[in-house]
Parts: sequence; structure tokens; C-alpha cells
Amino acid sequence: TATQWSFQFAWQQTDWKTDMVGGQPRPQGLDNFAQLRIVAPFVFEKFTLLPRLTLRHYENVNTGDNGLGNSELFGLIVPKKWDWGTGRVGIGPLVTFPGNDKVAKDEWGYGFAAAAVNTSGNWFYGLLFTQSWRAVDPSTLPVGTSDTNPLGIAPFLNYQLGGGWYIGNGDMVVNYDWDSNEIYMPIGVRFGKVVPGSSGSWNMYVEYQTSLIYDDYPGAAKDSSWRFNVTRTLPAGF
Repeated sequence: TATQWSFQFAWQQTDWKTDMVGGQPRPQGLDNFAQLRIVAPFVFEKFTLLPRLTLRHYENVNTGDNGLGNSELFGLIVPKKWDWGTGRVGIGPLVTFPGNDKVAKDEWGYGFAAAAVNTSGNWFYGLLFTQSWRAVDPSTLPVGTSDTNPLGIAPFLNYQLGGGWYIGNGDMVVNYDWDSNEIYMPIGVRFGKVVPGSSGSWNMYVEYQTSLIYDDYPGAAKDSSWRFNVTRTLPAGF
């Protein structure tokens, strides 16, 4: 959702809820991951293309398994008339790549992403939507499930505190599961600092999350997670 090149390096450690859901133990997620996220804007005469690639290397501390997860690539197309200076709206295709079957799904996915962002005074806010479908034969899936992945809704809200410091809600992705019609909502806080330079800037933050709405959601739910991040941002065309 940015119009600058950015290279994000993050490490996240997560503990998971161990309650019951639907009479069964809740599924557990993977414990830790290292993330590389690259945003690379390409500016054309009538529109801007904003590709975003996310790579994650997961670790399961209980089994010792580790490997590359399902990498995600989407490209937001932002027509000039959808960019009003302080914000923009974009939509475009999304693809997920097969990952290591010990820590991810060994399958392709496809779908779309859409985003809207705006800046007003010290506030920066917006929404990111992602929806994908599994590239599998639906007839091979368990009864009650489909090839439709949960809808991802990521609201973000940052407030500039001054001196480069800021506070926000972090990488908060609300999931709506189409098969069960249930919602999962995390909640968290991010505290960071942007350090500008002559050829770009550094963004460093720490983020904490837990689960707010999860009781009937059939998937994994965070008990707590910590993320540590460093991002290098460079102007388009650097």
C-alpha cells in the first residue's frame, strides 16, 4: 500500500490458545517465523502498480520442523484518478505459492487484494482485503470444507507522536471463515520509530498481539505474539 520501495525484515514468536472448539482441541499454529516483505512500486502514465511479496520461514518448536511457508504475492493497480494525494485505492490479483509441506500447504492459491489508505494530520489509516481460493479439486476435501480460504480484513491505524515515534494497531488481520461463518479477530499494539535519512528511512518497531474474538472460530487463535521489525524504505526510482 506504499508508493516507496520497502524491504521489511521481521521476527515473530507466537504462543497459541489451547482451549476446545466444537468439542475438539483447538488447532495449533506454528510457533515462530522470520519474514521478508518487499514492496516495489512501478509508476506508469495512467496508473501505479504496487506489488507486495511476503516470504516467511516457519519453525515448529514442538516437532523441530521448519521451512518456507506459503509465500504471497499481490499487485495493487492504482489508477491516477484513484490517487488524491493524501491517499489512494487499489485492487489487483493475488497468488500464493506452495510451501514446505511440514509447515505449510503444498498447493497454489489464487485470488485478489484490495486496499484503501489515507493520511489526515497525524493519522494514517486504511483497510486491506485479501481473498484467495485453493487450487485443489473440491471433491477431495473433507465434508463441510471448501476450496475458499478465509477472507482477510486488515484495518490499520497509526498516530504520529512526534520526533519520528508512532503508535498503531499493528498487523491485525481479521479472518472470516466461509465454511463455518465464524470470525477471528486479533487485537494488538505497535510502537515504533521512523529514522529519516538522505536516501531513505528506517522504520523500527515492536508489536504485541492477542486474540479478541475467537471462541467459535475453527482455526488457531493467538494467546500472545511478539514481533520485532526493521524496514528500509527508499524512494521510487532509487
